[in-house]
Amino acid sequence: MNEKERKDVLTKYHPDFAPGAKRPVRIGPNRGEDLTTEVADMLEARSMIEPKLMDIHLREPDYETDLLIIGGGGAGCWAAIQAARNGVKSMVATKLRMGDANTMMSEGGMQAAVSRTDSPTRHYLDAIGGGHFENDPDLVRVLTEDGPDVVRDLENLGVVWDKADNGDMQVLHGGGTSRKRMVSCRDLIGATIMRTLMDEVKNHPDMINTREFEPAVELILDDKGQCAGAVLYSLDTEQFLTVKAKAVIITTGGYGRLHIRGFATTNHYGATGDGLVMAYRAGAKLKFMDSVQYHPTGAVFPEQIAGFLVTEKIRGAGGQPLNKDGELFVFPREPRDIESSAIIRECSADRNMGLDTFAGRMGVWLDSPIIDLIHGAGYTRHQFPGICRQFDRFGIDIVKLPMLIYPSLHYQNGGVAINERCETNIPGLYVAGEASGGVHGRNRLMGNSVLDYNVFGRRAGQFASEYVKTAQLGKLNVNHVTAHAEELLREGIDTDLVSPLILPSYTPDDVKIQQMARLGNIPARHSMLRSRFTPGERKTHL
Repeated sequence: MNEKERKDVLTKYHPDFAPGAKRPVRIGPNRGEDLTTEVADMLEARSMIEPKLMDIHLREPDYETDLLIIGGGGAGCWAAIQAARNGVKSMVATKLRMGDANTMMSEGGMQAAVSRTDSPTRHYLDAIGGGHFENDPDLVRVLTEDGPDVVRDLENLGVVWDKADNGDMQVLHGGGTSRKRMVSCRDLIGATIMRTLMDEVKNHPDMINTREFEPAVELILDDKGQCAGAVLYSLDTEQFLTVKAKAVIITTGGYGRLHIRGFATTNHYGATGDGLVMAYRAGAKLKFMDSVQYHPTGAVFPEQIAGFLVTEKIRGAGGQPLNKDGELFVFPREPRDIESSAIIRECSADRNMGLDTFAGRMGVWLDSPIIDLIHGAGYTRHQFPGICRQFDRFGIDIVKLPMLIYPSLHYQNGGVAINERCETNIPGLYVAGEASGGVHGRNRLMGNSVLDYNVFGRRAGQFASEYVKTAQLGKLNVNHVTAHAEELLREGIDTDLVSPLILPSYTPDDVKIQQMARLGNIPARHSMLRSRFTPGERKTHL
């Protein structure tokens, strides 16, 4: 597409431009800015904790560590590993198990300029262009320049990359790339990297303490305005726990489980944007939170795997999106926002060229059988064992049959504003990975997220571990949570919504109403509250 065609399809069909997709947030550092509506609602929600009841927990913390890392995905593991390399002890507090993260679920590959025909400069230009030239250039420079070293570092830790017969790294195209630079581990790159990093974390038990099923719900500051730890919530005991730390790194990932605009999602169960809420209440500025990424090829059929990620590597290998008449209606490797918008347009009433499923979903074909015709028999099953296995479970052989796909909520383009050292505007608070904002602008190219959490997770561990060696903490407090509640009151925002959400609820509305009727004696204003949150969260709030 040319520039005019791209702008036209984006503004008419991308979900970010639909009525009601954005609204001004009424409180906090980004007050008055248009944000994605569901994000604005979450930022204007109430806290789980009662600050007045936290005094004893702050005077006598349950845990104390040099460095607290919130989130046990790829960025969090890298931060802990790098801190250990620098002789700094850390605690990794994660919502579910170590590795329960979007890191584990990525499939297609990681961009890095490792081939003879490529360079970090070319990678930089592609990434800037893919982000509509709104990215933070310093962050993109770090991302692309650190890429080749990250590939080497991961290989030294044990990642086995796909390679050609001559030993060169195998590289493929992704959407919006001018060179083949997608390195891969078949279609299981996330699982491969995550398992390798978790193994390395376990190799340092004396330096890295991991706490599972203890998500953070609020940051702790000191009387100097420094970040000084966090309040955790035990999913096992339903108790609040406090951690005192000289620095904190947020690596909580994205918000796919908010189901923006009602879309199915590729994200793991715990991806509810917790880091955004905690950082924002503490005073951190957010960036590009008016932009959502939808992956063009999420599975639509079978219903059991609706939203399942079908990697862009399929299109990089020659797979083509086709409408119900078998026509190729868009270049297969447009940037993701353009590709998604074109698929939505094809399924809209304007064109009516999509297909309906029995469950009422719409989609188009993704021609996977063409891949073996291009590369030879056996290529698809060799390069895409994970996707083949997923569809094999339902009797669908993607070597012989196309997949039915539609855009799926995939990535949080924006996040907490950071610099190239992963520092925020709050001393002692660092952010890395999908929870950060700036590196991708308003659209991310395939494979740059995998590189992002590796590059910036490693850098966050490096610079935070340097910081803690001289940091001196004052008296701990959660006064910012009190200030948040007061601001809600001043703005007349009366809400039952509590954030962080922690875990999404999929209970049907009619069942929720019946449950509420049986409970009785609870004010009507709490009805949605009880349907949205876990029992422990509801008890705490009520």
